[in-house]
Amino acid sequence: MPTQDDVLGYFDTLSNWGRWGDDDERGTLNHISDEVRLAAARAVRHGRSVSCAWEVAVPQEMERSTTVCPCAADMPGAEHMPAAFHADRRWGFSNERLGVMFHGNTVTHLDSPCHILWDGTMYNGRPHSMIDATTGSAWAAVTAAADGIVTRGVLLDVAAVRDVPWLEPGQGVYPEDLEAAERRQGVRVRPGDAVLLRTGHGRRRHEAGPAGGVTQPGWHASCLPWLHERGVALIGADTPQDVQPSGYDAVLMPVHAVGLVAMGLWLLDNCDLELCAATAAELDQWDFHLTVAPVRFAGTSGSPVNPIATF
Repeated sequence: MPTQDDVLGYFDTLSNWGRWGDDDERGTLNHISDEVRLAAARAVRHGRSVSCAWEVAVPQEMERSTTVCPCAADMPGAEHMPAAFHADRRWGFSNERLGVMFHGNTVTHLDSPCHILWDGTMYNGRPHSMIDATTGSAWAAVTAAADGIVTRGVLLDVAAVRDVPWLEPGQGVYPEDLEAAERRQGVRVRPGDAVLLRTGHGRRRHEAGPAGGVTQPGWHASCLPWLHERGVALIGADTPQDVQPSGYDAVLMPVHAVGLVAMGLWLLDNCDLELCAATAAELDQWDFHLTVAPVRFAGTSGSPVNPIATF
């Protein structure tokens, strides 16, 4: 079990600063080469696709204002439109204005490296002054993944390894759990992969609803060297990643802090992995083609996403 000093040392020993150049904003996504994407395509053996995201609820997680206009010719200002517009009495429309706070414990979303600072610094040594209250971050924002994240996904079902319906809040996942899941499932994580961790929290959420408070199962900090050694490009979980409490007073969320700031490791928080796990078990296939397409929000620290696993 790493000590607190060990975990603090990860900021240096696991650092990818400069590894892909001083101007790199993509971090571990650099592990996803053209060859990795081609290999990921070969993981499609059944043609079945499933979502790994939760539905975004209204009004709990999203502010929504909907306009319905049954007849567009009657809308305010229609008289200033071309004659053909108000001659057509059958055409109407609806539209929405949405507001979503996606960071947190419920909405499925992608964290880009600028989401977390350590000592006022972002991934690859850039200062927090590059984040503006109006325009957002000029460094390592979600637009660094504008071409999408397309790679092989591997689901590691640790709840099944431990033979429990779900891990209890506060229970961490360790490297030995990851390797036990690999052996059980006959799969091995390789460079460029996205690793999705099932703790069973999604099942618990389906049965009991979102849990209150901040205590949760998730990755223990000891997994970070393992992820670094394996060359993992992206991690996801059915929780917001970090086991809470983390066990380290000086690092509240070490997977977020070390992962995003030192490693440039992109995070996929709050996945719903229940259908993905059921499909993997049915097909006896624990790797798949994974597609994550963030919205190109300029300067933002992440995006709500709908990850798609295709078997």
